[in-house]
Amino acid sequence: MFYEYVVVAIAAMLAGVGTGLVGLSAATAMVPLMIVLCPTFGGEHGAYMATAIALASDVLGSAVTTAVYAKNKKIDLKHGWLIAACIIGTCTVGSIAAYFTHQEVLGGFSLILCVFIGIRFLVSPDSKERPEKDAKTKLTIKEIAVSLFYGLTIGFGTGFFGSGGGMMMLIVFTAMLGYERKTAVGTSTFIMTFTALIASVSHILIEPTIVLECWRFLVLAIVVATFFSLVSAQFANKVKGRVVGYVTGAILLVLGLSMITINNIDKINVPYLLEFLRLFGIYSGYIVACPVVLIIIRFTTKVPDYIFCKLLHTVAFTSILPLVLCTDIWWIATAVNVLFLILVMAALHFLEPFSFYKKLFPEKAKHEVIISFVALFGLMTLLIAIFWGGFGTEYIYIAVGAIMAWGPGDAVAAIVGKSHGRHKLQGERIEGVKSVEGSIGMVITSFVCLLPVLLFMSGLPWYISLSFACVAAPIASLTELYTKGGWDTVTVPIVSILILCGTMFWV
Repeated sequence: MFYEYVVVAIAAMLAGVGTGLVGLSAATAMVPLMIVLCPTFGGEHGAYMATAIALASDVLGSAVTTAVYAKNKKIDLKHGWLIAACIIGTCTVGSIAAYFTHQEVLGGFSLILCVFIGIRFLVSPDSKERPEKDAKTKLTIKEIAVSLFYGLTIGFGTGFFGSGGGMMMLIVFTAMLGYERKTAVGTSTFIMTFTALIASVSHILIEPTIVLECWRFLVLAIVVATFFSLVSAQFANKVKGRVVGYVTGAILLVLGLSMITINNIDKINVPYLLEFLRLFGIYSGYIVACPVVLIIIRFTTKVPDYIFCKLLHTVAFTSILPLVLCTDIWWIATAVNVLFLILVMAALHFLEPFSFYKKLFPEKAKHEVIISFVALFGLMTLLIAIFWGGFGTEYIYIAVGAIMAWGPGDAVAAIVGKSHGRHKLQGERIEGVKSVEGSIGMVITSFVCLLPVLLFMSGLPWYISLSFACVAAPIASLTELYTKGGWDTVTVPIVSILILCGTMFWV
């Protein structure tokens, strides 16, 4: 029993820190720890009881946090009253619905949510902000719609899951309603004070056992969470938001991953784990070693920036090959790809402020490299899941072919166009200035990269493979030519997929 008190105290401490720093719901940190490490919360309604205690801890924790932010004039309900009313009004409905939901659903959601929120803060420690609104400005129709939609959904989610409400409010307030980050935190904790009170009372009335049998845990959690909320709120108002974001992200990510591991330790299949680690090692070796070589070449020769960038792109595009060729299990390939994407995003975001990063990766727009990585690796993950995991191993060539018809050809088109482009292509439907030479370069490269994939991975007759490569390559080039805003990341693979799906009739 003493062990469980220690766990609850640690969980409440983490919850208080999260509430004070960025207005996170206490349940985001508390529920995963309590349901995994405390036998008391492992029964039929264990997750429900843990959520109730977390919500009760949120009441005073959010209240003292609100007081600190109010003292610093960081609360604004003049533009947030509508979303506040919706959230407070629907959290009771969610609380009642949660009682009839199985514990594994609630517990699993809490663990996954903890991980994703942690990743979010590590990748983007600073909340996206718009110019702060004037106090006299009325809500626009769009802002009213945003307030109604997110207010109703966040309110229900707060009562149902007991977590995520603070995080969602922070995002909505900053990215959609124009709040400065600290004002968003202060306003969200003000609302959370009432939602937590309503939801916790609803939980306790529905399940009185929470008070009758777990009152010691309840009191301990409230005291510890309130104290650390107060301390962390004062800290957050004295340091830069970036520091707060990194601290919060690290805590939540480690917490979530640790709890998922502990919760599933008896279910871990050792051969699968070893296969995952083996593939991750091969994949990391390929996608790290190649850029290192290119970086060395970049700083020891006079290779132009645009050629260096396109060579890096080619490495990223061709990284789908070790994913599909070095394992027979599709979901391990996707898991490796997702994990690597997360690590790369966090690393790039951390390195962005440094001067050498800007010299190494010249960007036309903010976060251009990170956005490109997300688009590419996200697309590869989706294609592998659909054409390998969904349709079966015999159709994995479609996913690989779509990437190979686009990536290397796009890189060659840019290099050839800038270095040898003499016949320019311009028009209303063409973004910027492109060339005939560049487009021809993409056709040839796409054909050369796609044909071997069809010949050796599809099992198709050589003349069918040749025919589809001849059709797909020029169409991919034309699609890239007439795609604007960098959306060729999406349009070219989709068009290539549509063409390659025709090969299914011969497989």
